[in-house]
Amino acid sequence: MARKIVILLGNPGAGKGTQAKEIVRRLKIPQISTGDMLREAMARENGLGKEVRKRMDSGFLVNDATVNSIVAERIVKEDCRSGFILDGYPRTVPQAETFQQYLDRTDRLFVIEIRAEHSNILGRLVTRLMCPSCGEIYNSVSRKPSQEGSCDRCRLALVRRSDDREDLILERFRIYREETFPLVEHYRKTGCYHTVDGLRPIAEVSRDIRKIVDCEER
Repeated sequence: MARKIVILLGNPGAGKGTQAKEIVRRLKIPQISTGDMLREAMARENGLGKEVRKRMDSGFLVNDATVNSIVAERIVKEDCRSGFILDGYPRTVPQAETFQQYLDRTDRLFVIEIRAEHSNILGRLVTRLMCPSCGEIYNSVSRKPSQEGSCDRCRLALVRRSDDREDLILERFRIYREETFPLVEHYRKTGCYHTVDGLRPIAEVSRDIRKIVDCEER
């Protein structure tokens, strides 16, 4: 059976993580977030984890070889038999070219850019909080928790990521413009690229993504 693979592109804070969770619920395929995997590596405090922590706390991206290896090992696991969603990968054209080598000829690829200009989403990121248990994300601009400081699902205290400082966020925007935005042109040439407006309400963005996938399935 052909795998269904979804790649989400967009500025930091555009809503890729939120939309990935919705796609997981709908398509019953796993979300593969390189950010989550790298944070798991940091928690293990081994050699790789310490190096990842050093780079992420400084606002830099982890090198391609490390990220490619993490992804390659993940997508051959049993839960990826029907497909998977990529959140935060590939970030660069070289990563995309390497990732293409991991795909079978029957795989179906959906590349969706959630478009949101950095000037409109900076406020989301500097106030972003995350549940340490379920990973649900909140902010004081577009998605406030029902009870201040607590996850709506788990009721646990929300935490702030160490790299959600304004100076580091602006650096991530710069990196996206210079290194990741060329992916749009790369994938546009393949015919599998789509775009949705990420500044609209979450439910409307989800609806547009469903339309894209349903159209591709016909």
